[in-house]
Amino acid sequence: MLAFSVAGLIVGLAVGVTGVGGGSLMTPLLILLFGFAPSAAVGTDLLYAAGTKGFGTWLHGRQRTVDWRVVGLMASGSLPAATLTILWLHFVGLHPWVENMMTMTLCLAIIATAVLSLVRKRLVARMENDPDNESGLPKSLLRWREPITVGGGVLLGVLVTLSSVGAGVLGTTMLLLLYPRRAAIKIVGTDIAHAVPLTLIAGIGHLSLGTTDLPVLGMLLLGSLPGIYIGTRLSTRLPDGLLRPIISVLLLVIGSSMLFDSARSLMGS
Repeated sequence: MLAFSVAGLIVGLAVGVTGVGGGSLMTPLLILLFGFAPSAAVGTDLLYAAGTKGFGTWLHGRQRTVDWRVVGLMASGSLPAATLTILWLHFVGLHPWVENMMTMTLCLAIIATAVLSLVRKRLVARMENDPDNESGLPKSLLRWREPITVGGGVLLGVLVTLSSVGAGVLGTTMLLLLYPRRAAIKIVGTDIAHAVPLTLIAGIGHLSLGTTDLPVLGMLLLGSLPGIYIGTRLSTRLPDGLLRPIISVLLLVIGSSMLFDSARSLMGS
């Protein structure tokens, strides 16, 4: 069981230093290194994320770096979507094809996370340098911003419930593009605050499916919480411009390899 705490420590350090979502690292680690079934890895990681992000939300709430209105917009889409996805999983059952679908969803989410981690700064800089109004968005898009925020929440709800990936980098990128004039720290705080109820609802849903390993969850948290704290302290001293691309490339390799293996397995069956 000590190996799970070491894994939590390593992932916590990576998250603290680079800000890359823990799900995109922890879930494939549980599958590839510890032999977890995709559903068990997702279910365990969701409650792991709820625990780690809950602490982060408390810190951001104290600093008033959470836009609770935007959290509400995202949650109005993501929480019903997560609930419906869990109900669907209960209805169809965790058959091999469902496990395979969850693996492929996880792979695509990991690849998207890696790509967005690499290009996010350029996308945001381009939008900030070419604003049509004080919001930083074209006026034609501004009036649709709130419905798009809710719709983005729906997509995140389904994606996170099936893969445990997306509440971090994908959610933050969406907010950066829709609210480019908001301070970066407030974007991060808002995304973390939204991730807590989403991962909690999805995690409880997976718990009801029997896909959560609670002893492993405890050991992961035991290692990751100090890891995140140490990584956050180190983030100001280590070259994020070097570490983030390395982790992004690693995620691309992992996601592509798992996707290839999953597709080959599907065709073989």
